[in-house]
Amino acid sequence: MSGFACTALSGRTKTCTESHERMKTKRTDLFSPIAIANLELKNRLVRSATAERLAEEPVGRATPALAALYRTLAQGGVGLIVTGHAYVAPEGKAHPEMLSAHSDEMIPGLRTLAEAVHAEGGRIALQINHGGGQCAAESAPQMVAPSAMPEPTGHAPREMTAAEIVATADAFGQAARRAQLAGMDAVQLHGAHGYLIGQFLSLHTNRRSDGWGGDFERRLRFLAAVCEAVRGQVGRDYAVFIKLGMADNLDRVPGGLTPEDGARIAGRLAGLGLDAIEVSGGLGGGQGDFNGRLGVGTKVPEAYFRPLARLAKAATTLPVILVGGLRSRAVMDDVLASGDADLISLCRPLIREPDLPNRLQNGQATVAACISGGRCWADGPGQGIGCKCKA
Repeated sequence: MSGFACTALSGRTKTCTESHERMKTKRTDLFSPIAIANLELKNRLVRSATAERLAEEPVGRATPALAALYRTLAQGGVGLIVTGHAYVAPEGKAHPEMLSAHSDEMIPGLRTLAEAVHAEGGRIALQINHGGGQCAAESAPQMVAPSAMPEPTGHAPREMTAAEIVATADAFGQAARRAQLAGMDAVQLHGAHGYLIGQFLSLHTNRRSDGWGGDFERRLRFLAAVCEAVRGQVGRDYAVFIKLGMADNLDRVPGGLTPEDGARIAGRLAGLGLDAIEVSGGLGGGQGDFNGRLGVGTKVPEAYFRPLARLAKAATTLPVILVGGLRSRAVMDDVLASGDADLISLCRPLIREPDLPNRLQNGQATVAACISGGRCWADGPGQGIGCKCKA
């Protein structure tokens, strides 16, 4: 590693430490304010990135329907909206109708999203991503990945060259620059759910023997290069954080990322210039509900990634955001009061109830109506996400 990712970062380290000290002195109520770097949030509820499938085909330009969805979420009271993932390069387009940040032509559309949220007093972060070996064939006919490991579908990507790896890290930086120019309040790197950043981190998908794979440090190198490229474009004061898959589904992913390695990565994030970590899962190994589990509260407990959040909190002073099966106000409050996480992130509950934050705050609701049926995904083009579990 070189450049920004290897510097002492004395100024940013001081800022992170001061932010952490401020957090410890404030109440950990769900509706108390909190800062991520210089980004002030009115409460601790985050709309976790959700693939809306509302972007214009084939290029992924933002649409009025997507802006309207974010406006509704902002009206619903959530402290921060993280957009559905936006691809940073055409070969990293994970699925049809995916938002794009791959060219400057996308900036005006991205700006409409930011303006829609800001008009309602909300805050918005653009999640940027590269699907790597998990791209759908119709979106990226020639998939690229750290190694030519077959996906559960049987479709194998091509191994990236060293030059392509460097270019892809730069593509993340350029996408972050576009987000900043479009008026987004922050950028989130997608390092979870088995996409490209996670593929480099996991021994299961990274079988390289060069400087980009092998031991822990070399597998971390791509993430470090991405962080360096992003900071090089947006500067030190812009909020940049990561959604990190801290562990693969080890029952189905032999040699996958362990929770211990995930904690080691979490411990390095401040030094890479990041401002917060959203804790999630990694490679599912063909089990589609590993990161969005079914029957929360009945078949599986709430807050199923909470043990990973505890590991992250022990490894870093950065704010920790917990996603994964949070449904009741009681559990959300308990997570914050225990110190296991600093913010609560919701995905499926806000698909069904965009105004859930307001209803939790004013006492109209204590539990989300979401039953975790896993039926949110669009059935066809132009439909977008939506709750199909309603009676």
